[in-house]
Amino acid sequence: MKLLLHTCCAPCSVYCIDTLRNEGIEPTVYWFNPNIHPYMEYKARRDCLKEYTKSIEVEAIFEENYGLDEFCKNVVNSLETRCQDYCYPVRLERTAKYAKEHGYTHISTTLLVSPYQKHDIIKNLGEKIAKNYGLEFLYRDFRIGFRDGQTKARELGLYMQKYCGCIFSEESRYYSHNNAKTRLLDGYNLQKEPRLQVKRIGNKEDYINMLLEADPSKNMIHKYLTNSDVYALKKGDEIICIAVILPISRKILELKNIVTKEEYRGKGYAKILLKSLCGNYKQKYEKMLVGTTENNIPFYVKQGFDKYEKTIKNFFIDNYEEEIKEGKLVCTDMIYYSKNLKKK
Repeated sequence: MKLLLHTCCAPCSVYCIDTLRNEGIEPTVYWFNPNIHPYMEYKARRDCLKEYTKSIEVEAIFEENYGLDEFCKNVVNSLETRCQDYCYPVRLERTAKYAKEHGYTHISTTLLVSPYQKHDIIKNLGEKIAKNYGLEFLYRDFRIGFRDGQTKARELGLYMQKYCGCIFSEESRYYSHNNAKTRLLDGYNLQKEPRLQVKRIGNKEDYINMLLEADPSKNMIHKYLTNSDVYALKKGDEIICIAVILPISRKILELKNIVTKEEYRGKGYAKILLKSLCGNYKQKYEKMLVGTTENNIPFYVKQGFDKYEKTIKNFFIDNYEEEIKEGKLVCTDMIYYSKNLKKK
C-alpha cells in the first residue's frame, strides 16, 4: 500500500498518523487546502504542519494554492452547503489526481478525525473520487481519537486553530462569541427576566407533542419514556425546554431526547438544561451517553460528550417508517458519544 493522506492541519494529523503507523502503514502527508483563509491563518497552519512532519520524519508534500478568489466564486451561492459542494470535493479531487500521477494506490484524509465535519459525506465522496481515479479510499473512523490527538498536539505546542478554515466559519465563530451587549438610553428600565428553573416532570405523557419535534415517532418515544426521568427548564411558569434521561445501568445514563420550543431555539437553553442535569447526575452516575445524527455531533462535543462510542448503521432507516431529514441531509446512522460526568 502506498497512501497519500490529505491533511488539513498538524493537530488533526497527530492521531491519524500515529494510528496508521501503528497499523504498519506509512502515509505521505499531502497539503492542499485552498479553503483556508485569511492568508496568515493559511500560513500558520501550513508552516506548523511543515515543522511537525519534519519532527516525526514523515514525508510531506505541500501544494501551494491559497485560492481565496476561486473559493469565494464557488461558494457564494451555496454558503449553507459549501463544505460538501466545494471544500471537501476540491481537496479530495486534487489529492486523488496527485496520487494517480505519482504512483500512490490509496488516498485518505485527516478530515475523518473531526467530530465537527460531515463524516459520512467525506467518506462517500472519498470513495467515489478514489474509484474515479482507479484508487482505493482508506477509510478509518478516526473520531474516536480526536480528543487524544488534540491533547497531544497541545502538549507538543502545535498551533491550535479556532475554526475549520474558511472565512465564513470564522464569521460564524466571531458572531457566536462576540454578541454585542445592548446599551441602554438614560431614563429607561428593562423588565427583569423571569428566573430559570429546572423541574422534574411527573405527567410525562402530556409532553409527547413537544418531544415529537426531536423524535418524530410516538412508538420510539414510548419505548424509553416510561422508565425515564423527564426534566423541564422553566422560564417563570413556562416550560421552554425538555430533556429525557434513561438510566441504563448502575453507573451509566443515556440522554434520549432533548427539545426546545421553537421560539426559544438558538439561545442556549438546551445547553443550560443539559449542564444542570449532568451536574445533578454526577453524584450517582459516571457516564452519560447520547445517540445523535451527524449534524448534531458538534453541539454535543461542545457540551463535553467528547468520547466516540459506536455507530449503529442504518438506525433511522430500520426504526422509522418515514425518511428523516435535517436540512438536506438524510439521517441514516445513529452515532453515540459519551460524557464522563466525573471529569472536572
